Amino acid sequence: MMIEELSKIIKQRRTHYTSDFSDVPLSKKNIETIIENALWAPTHKLTQPWRFIVLEGEHKQEMGIFMANYYRKVFSIEDFSEKRFEETKGYAKNASMISIICKPNPRLPEWEEIAAVSCAVQNIWLSCTAMNIGGYWDTGTATIQYVENNLKLDDNEKCLGVFFLGNLKNNLSEANRKRKPVSKKLSWNKK
Repeated sequence: MMIEELSKIIKQRRTHYTSDFSDVPLSKKNIETIIENALWAPTHKLTQPWRFIVLEGEHKQEMGIFMANYYRKVFSIEDFSEKRFEETKGYAKNASMISIICKPNPRLPEWEEIAAVSCAVQNIWLSCTAMNIGGYWDTGTATIQYVENNLKLDDNEKCLGVFFLGNLKNNLSEANRKRKPVSKKLSWNKK
């Protein structure tokens, strides 16, 4: 692959929420390819502190209901919207969901292990972009609580969120994304 191709994929990566997903389910093969790429993220001492759990079946409906009830609980009566509550119940119906689990190695600083898992998530996202699959990493409290309440995690494991992904609807508008120029974010220091 040429650097131009890689740069294009990186710059095309964007957040696609579940409302952008079609009702055509992702194939198991596509999900396995995406996770295979995640496994190649950098990891100090090759600890590979990640585990990925695909949530299927009733999880789709239960995740939406859990998120809706959480929304009802945390928003004040003035800010609560019954319409949003009802929409949230069906939030995951067209999504595949991958739980992002970190199992830090106690021999290493925890931040390094979390950084490694974050790199794996970036590989997931870039793979989705290259395959024209939409997705985003949800690290919200409700999402993490759902996973912790419904999956058996080891005592030393942490859920770092859920990656929602799905086939994209046709004719989505292009994102008008910008980044600050490299000159604002890069400096050179010579001693």
